[in-house]
Amino acid sequence: MGIELLLDMAVDGYGERVAIGSHDDGSSYVDLGALSRGAATVAAEHGATHVATVAVMGPLLPIVLFGGSYAGVPAVPLNYRLSTPALDELLATLERPLVIADADFAEALRRPGRVVLTTEEFLAEALAAEPAGPACPADDDPAVLLFTSGTTSRPKCVVLTHANLVSYVLGTVEFAGAGIDESQLVTVPPYHIAGVASALTSTYSGRRVVHLPRFSPVGWLTTVRRESVTSAMVVPTMLARIVDHLDGGLADAPSLRALAYGGARMPTPVLERALHAFPEVDFTNAYGLTETSSTIAVLGPEDHRRAIAATEPRTRARLGSAGRAVAGVEIGVRDAGGNLLAPGAVGEIVVRGPQVSGAYVGIGSVLDSDGWFATRDRGRLDEDGYLYVDGRSDDVIIRGGENIAPAEVEDALARMPGVRDCAVFGLPDDEWGERLAAAVVAEPGQAPTTDEVRSYLRARLRGSRTPDDVFIVDALPYSATGKLLRRHLVADFARPAAG
Repeated sequence: MGIELLLDMAVDGYGERVAIGSHDDGSSYVDLGALSRGAATVAAEHGATHVATVAVMGPLLPIVLFGGSYAGVPAVPLNYRLSTPALDELLATLERPLVIADADFAEALRRPGRVVLTTEEFLAEALAAEPAGPACPADDDPAVLLFTSGTTSRPKCVVLTHANLVSYVLGTVEFAGAGIDESQLVTVPPYHIAGVASALTSTYSGRRVVHLPRFSPVGWLTTVRRESVTSAMVVPTMLARIVDHLDGGLADAPSLRALAYGGARMPTPVLERALHAFPEVDFTNAYGLTETSSTIAVLGPEDHRRAIAATEPRTRARLGSAGRAVAGVEIGVRDAGGNLLAPGAVGEIVVRGPQVSGAYVGIGSVLDSDGWFATRDRGRLDEDGYLYVDGRSDDVIIRGGENIAPAEVEDALARMPGVRDCAVFGLPDDEWGERLAAAVVAEPGQAPTTDEVRSYLRARLRGSRTPDDVFIVDALPYSATGKLLRRHLVADFARPAAG
């Protein structure tokens, strides 16, 4: 079953519903189906082996996803924020790509022998083309190729097959499960797995999609009200900016029923403020990776309500968890020797199931002999199957032989009065191997001193968790998808170790 069958089912089941855009003049599922089949014809006419996009989030993504599937070639959404040389390098790995780029990017990408269409040109050709019949891709054919962010190394190209993506959709969404009034606001970029997943799940559930190409708190709240948005997905940095904008008040968003967050670690104080700002909204934490076709664990609305209302520490702590595995997915935690650990023990998070790819272009599958994919995230499972993610394995600080997860220190520091944002990281040290460092962004008009920060943490954590160095900074480095770039902090603040 190819992903194009998800759209075929939508067209047959509720074709006249608005699929994309405003409830007044948006495109229906019938329109989306026709454009996607036309897009397949355009891809075939240009002899494309891949359909690559360099574009902001918008209606182009679902058309390319489904159009590529009808044509039997994978869609390759690229990061439009990359430099032209970096985009050239990624495009060079694709055999005969049809490149579709927003007008701001198209001219810079034109090269002899490379077919580049602007978004407007491509959509016009797709609209005028004779609709293609389905190519009927095989389950294990690639449907989408996504390049990893490359924050610590050269980007790898993740292969997501039709079987991976369809398994994710069927395991997490009910066909036609959305009411006719339901709509989702999508703000994540198209080259992020969450953008791909939202296009597929919204189509299968029958939910109207509204795109916000460039995020701002005011723009987000205005769009929610104007379009009567019922659900939205944000990364933690977006949610933090929204609650900062509200400044302790309640959000004026009467239509909003559900708010999902993910893509990076959510600071507990930010989540608590958001739950206060949106008291009637169902919150969901979705944890997943590109290699797992999006979400593999969910902390649902009832979990949030029980945790925020709890006085018992164990239940309250679940507000900081990623929830439990979704249907069809098995999650484990293992030690350095590859042995699965008992509940409560910290190790590397591993996952297996039909939605898990774990394959890369030029590398192949990295699944082990039992089908496990190593996420490179550290964490633990509790006795009830709730997953706690401490962060990337590379982020663990080893100070004097003791492993320190930045999340533990950050959770405590984020509650300090006057602290707006913070990050904990390791710096080289001759005596201890690594020393603990913290970068702190102060609230406007406040300036905690380094001694105050260290004293605050010393009173709440073990002495080994007290930072050796504290840096007061104007802002922390984040990627466009809200991931903290700790390596930038290490590069900025590392100094030669004492000789």
